[in-house]
Amino acid sequence: MPRLSEYLLPTEKQPPADAEAPSHMLMVRAGLIRQMGAGMWTWLPAGWRAHQRAVAIIRQEMDAIGAQEMLMPVLQPAEPWRRTGRLDIEELFKLRDRKGSELVLAMTHEEAVTFHVAQLVRSYRDLPLILYHFQVKERDEPRPRAGVLRTREFIMKDSYTFDRDQAGLEERYELHVGAYDRIMQRTGLRFYRVESDVGMMGGLGAHEYMAPCPAGEDEIALAPGYAANLEVALRSPEVRKVGDGYEIRGQPLSVQPAIEVGNIFMLGTRYSEPLGASYLDETGQERPVWMGSYGIGPARIVAAAVEQFADGRGISWPKALAPFDVHLVAVGGAGTPERDAAERLYESLSASELEILYDDRDAGPGEKFADAELLGCPLRLTVGRRSLESGTAEVQVRRGLEDVEGVPLDAEPEALQRLMDELWRSAP
Repeated sequence: MPRLSEYLLPTEKQPPADAEAPSHMLMVRAGLIRQMGAGMWTWLPAGWRAHQRAVAIIRQEMDAIGAQEMLMPVLQPAEPWRRTGRLDIEELFKLRDRKGSELVLAMTHEEAVTFHVAQLVRSYRDLPLILYHFQVKERDEPRPRAGVLRTREFIMKDSYTFDRDQAGLEERYELHVGAYDRIMQRTGLRFYRVESDVGMMGGLGAHEYMAPCPAGEDEIALAPGYAANLEVALRSPEVRKVGDGYEIRGQPLSVQPAIEVGNIFMLGTRYSEPLGASYLDETGQERPVWMGSYGIGPARIVAAAVEQFADGRGISWPKALAPFDVHLVAVGGAGTPERDAAERLYESLSASELEILYDDRDAGPGEKFADAELLGCPLRLTVGRRSLESGTAEVQVRRGLEDVEGVPLDAEPEALQRLMDELWRSAP
């Protein structure tokens, strides 16, 4: 329940000069992130709260499908990457320690997790297995841009499945499809699950989770009952060129820009064979482990939400991702009756399960309202002179800047809780 007079929220009137994507402009202006170098970003307190809300949703859905959380190092020996043929990837950071040993900074963790499974899994009884972690990734991105959308360092949730055969892999893959669908639905994003290319990951097949928005660098092809990465669509024998466009099964394809926020891959034995991850089946025969890999980016979820729902005044968070649920604004200087009323309401709201940000700064109402609209918490409560006259705190829903029925200043704690719960449920 922080007070804004004591909270690090450095809002700005102007966006960075090099900002093009709305999320880049607004997340800097709203005091959520700050840049340290090309592709290197610091999450400030309010921004980190939004990031961690995405993390919490992801963690809950991963735990629900039986995944086990762990943590693997970013700094890794180069040898497993050499054995999988990925050491020469240009985007992979490579270095040597003081003894001259070759090391890498991991951009993903297939090599690391397969290294451990090769040592720990012996029998078919040890499978299936789902492991995951949230960890920093390092990528020598040639063109960092768009704030936290394309960076050189980022946090990703990556999970890995280990099965006895392809049928088991397909079951674990479908578990992740369900989990990722629920993650996206809970975040409030508009999204498509599209067919994609396996790319440098390799394997048997893949899907991407795409959040459509104008700032997206990827393109998706859409038709009734069909969604695919544009490159995949153009390679499909079902897609044919018609005039200036394309169609599939007689239906026109529309193309939209989108942000990739997650991807899932059926790896098969792409990593288990070169790294020696095998098991003994029921007959004692040695067989390779079948693997899947599943990534999702909390930072990209947050940025995509900003992109999709922002308006001319600032950010308009989906409820599940907002750094705070309610922005309480006190209009009136210290010691005034209206400030005293705001303080009492703040104390009453402290018993609520909602997360409250209280703007108790000695600043003008215009500045406070502008900052509240910029930060974009789902609900805003304002206590000022009009509140004392009416006996209610004014309430505004951020999405659409809609004024709704106020909250009585003298409401008993239980009644206030019920009113706030109703407001919260009704907010978009």
